[in-house]
Amino acid sequence: MIAIDWGSSSLRAFRLDGQGQIIDSRRSDQGALACAGRFEEVLRDTLQGWDERVVAMAGMVGSRQGWQEVNYLDCPAGLDEIAARMTRVQAPSLGDREVWIVPGLSVRHDHGVHDVMRGEETQICGLIDRLGPGSHRACLAGTHCKHVLIENGRIQEFATAMTGEMFQVLSEHSILGRLMQPGPHDPAAFLKGVDHAALDGDLLEHVFAVRTHGLFNVLPATALRSFLSGLLIGHELRRLPARPEPVHLIAAPSLAEPYTAALTRRGHRVQAHGEDVSARGLYALARRRGLPAA
Repeated sequence: MIAIDWGSSSLRAFRLDGQGQIIDSRRSDQGALACAGRFEEVLRDTLQGWDERVVAMAGMVGSRQGWQEVNYLDCPAGLDEIAARMTRVQAPSLGDREVWIVPGLSVRHDHGVHDVMRGEETQICGLIDRLGPGSHRACLAGTHCKHVLIENGRIQEFATAMTGEMFQVLSEHSILGRLMQPGPHDPAAFLKGVDHAALDGDLLEHVFAVRTHGLFNVLPATALRSFLSGLLIGHELRRLPARPEPVHLIAAPSLAEPYTAALTRRGHRVQAHGEDVSARGLYALARRRGLPAA
């Protein structure tokens, strides 16, 4: 089968064998938000040369701005509930191929505010068979980072932090960025930011230290971006329980190192997983749905 992670800005396609192992992959910059009216055409072009019959997709392709909206499924939810809500889309130009979209997930917190995810749920689905019974925590690092609680094989709840997007806004479009100079990632400055986030005070107070650290030469201008990154990630991690516990981290290589450093600094034990775990999740969902693996 073919597993597709079709996000807002990119498309990742994985060709899987009958046991769910990745045998080939492709990537495109044609994200779901740029493909209005052309989803079938883009998918057909992406799959040229691959002959697998089943295509399982997740991400913004199933959003209101995507190919076909697939309603959110309320948590708690496990493999069976998610697979049952997979929706088939019509794609005449793809011949006898079956094209399916996985639903996103939603949760309503105690204070009444909703949270959602689209695509990330397949990453958790790819982990479930490795986690076993009991309670587990996962951190899905990205532009909008997700912290997920899994209990006995079901996604119980989750929360989103716009850490990556906030970093971009503050470093590129605020007064904080005016003192910054390009430079490599500075691990010491990053951890200084993580530690600063653990002090008394809130983010709006702490973030001004980026500017004052530059003004008073506490840090060189080339290290200020790393300090800001550590500060924002540190504040994000304040939501985790104070007691050290294992955290399953799913992240691109560029984010795996800083998130591992920040989680370890807070005393958590990190088990890292690659982003391609989403392909395993889509395979698991397709099999639960009864779709052929070949």
